[in-house]
Amino acid sequence: MNCWQNLSEFLALRRNTSLLLVALVLAGTGEKLWLGYAPKYIEVLAHGVLSAAQVILVIGLFDALQTFLGAIYAYPGGWLTDHWGQRRALLLFSLISVAGYVLVLCWQHWLALLLGSFLFLAWSALSLPATLSVIATSLQSNRHTMGVGVQSMIRRVPMMLGPLLGGWLLTRFGWTDGVRYALALCIGMSLLTLAFQWFMFEPDAGRADLPVSQVTQQRRPTDSFLGIVKSFTPALRELLVSDILIRFCERIPYAFIILWAMDAGGVTAQQFGYLVTFEMVTAMFCYIPVAHLADKYGRRPFVLITFVFFTLFPLTLLFAHDFKWLALAFVVRGLKEFGEPARKALIIGEAAPELRARTYGAYYLIRDCTVTSGSFLGAWLWSMSPAANFIGAALCGALGTIWFWWFIYRKK
Repeated sequence: MNCWQNLSEFLALRRNTSLLLVALVLAGTGEKLWLGYAPKYIEVLAHGVLSAAQVILVIGLFDALQTFLGAIYAYPGGWLTDHWGQRRALLLFSLISVAGYVLVLCWQHWLALLLGSFLFLAWSALSLPATLSVIATSLQSNRHTMGVGVQSMIRRVPMMLGPLLGGWLLTRFGWTDGVRYALALCIGMSLLTLAFQWFMFEPDAGRADLPVSQVTQQRRPTDSFLGIVKSFTPALRELLVSDILIRFCERIPYAFIILWAMDAGGVTAQQFGYLVTFEMVTAMFCYIPVAHLADKYGRRPFVLITFVFFTLFPLTLLFAHDFKWLALAFVVRGLKEFGEPARKALIIGEAAPELRARTYGAYYLIRDCTVTSGSFLGAWLWSMSPAANFIGAALCGALGTIWFWWFIYRKK
């Protein structure tokens, strides 16, 4: 028992954070069972109904909706969390997602995936501010990075398990029945997620590490989106600018990495799956030790290091022309998660306690809406050459790294 208590303390596990981790595994695995295969499922459903060009357009629109909804849902998710509470907000987001899954299951039409995306993406898109808020109110400030690190590691488990199980279902039962069974299993996991969220309790105060009197003193009288943005501290604003530049570095080559790996690197689809596994395993090994060190010695050096890895990844792709070198590049890609918990913990630390969830939502709304244009910039650069794409991405990463070093790290 004492060993378990020591492990729980080291990993910053509390009642709410533990229940949240179980919910993340269940909901995430259910989503990953089929969502990664959705473009091919759209092609199957639209075959003989739409032309090839129309099918590509629908698939592109579906992908764009995922990016767009992930951006615009962040702030409403934060607003609902601040006004309704963490538990009720998470329950609502799960119910909305279940409704989307039921729609796609019952209406086997490509249009159902487009319309249903407004519903079934609710959990992953709306819940991010709520999950960060759970960590902020459940843990002391010097344990925030560990809390985010454990959550980030657990999120990678569904990213590996879901596609493996979903791929088996599709291989065993075919696309139509396979997706139907995957969706049914997804709905079951989502209902289990609801059950675990039901047992979460609502915190009384905005911060786990401040008494109520101090929370009251820090209260800021604002409720509008612009008011939330104006409440950003100077450090949070500079972090947002550097983060936007770094995400441009990530987004510019994002859609073309698989093309480079298969065309220039000569890997098969199965080998590409191995590359993704290398990335996820590398990231998972980083989270816990780095989170522990960041909480102990400070978060900013680890954020700076992770920005360096973001910058290095597109450069390593330039020299990756076979599986061996691509494997090394994807390990570097996994290392870009090196300081991700520390970055999120910085956001937690800079947000006003009573505005936390809305601050997270506003931050991600601004960042992701801006970075969405990186997809179009990446396509334009790729049309010139892969080297132009990768070098352009690296330049954005270098600028974001320098910005963070000059405006935040240097002034710590």
